[in-house]
Amino acid sequence: MTSHQGDLALLQEPVAQQLLQSPSPARLAYLWTDGTPRLVPIGFHWNGSELVFGTPPDSPKTKALHDGDSVAVSIDTDAMPYHVLQIRGRVHTDTVEGLSPEYEAMSRRMMGDEAAEAWLGNLRAITSSMTRVFVTPEWVGLLDFETRFPSALERAMEQAAG
Repeated sequence: MTSHQGDLALLQEPVAQQLLQSPSPARLAYLWTDGTPRLVPIGFHWNGSELVFGTPPDSPKTKALHDGDSVAVSIDTDAMPYHVLQIRGRVHTDTVEGLSPEYEAMSRRMMGDEAAEAWLGNLRAITSSMTRVFVTPEWVGLLDFETRFPSALERAMEQAAG
């Protein structure tokens, strides 16, 4: 049985797992303090149950994101057939001394070991702490443009076949 859009079981699908381990950045959407939307590309780490983002404690997003706030995240490819993982959930945050282990893991995955070590070494010299933003999925959508399409396109395909 195929999981439907919104089902957390979609996180276990091969396309979702590939995206969760890809070197692509996520796109984090949230509301700014004045209620207007913001969308930022950001490196991420998947810990098996949550997306984890690392950011300086004084970054703009830490002013706007509060425990329990709703956010949306998209992780996708840039070539057809597009693969898109969309996650909606709530955030919780904490601050750790130094760089977070999730940030270090994300850096290695996205940059490779050698480049990540250079980057992390420079960052350690100027960073005394890091805020982690955890997103706990509550809704998941998955498109692969091979077996799962946007709903309007699926309806049009059904009507054409019908």
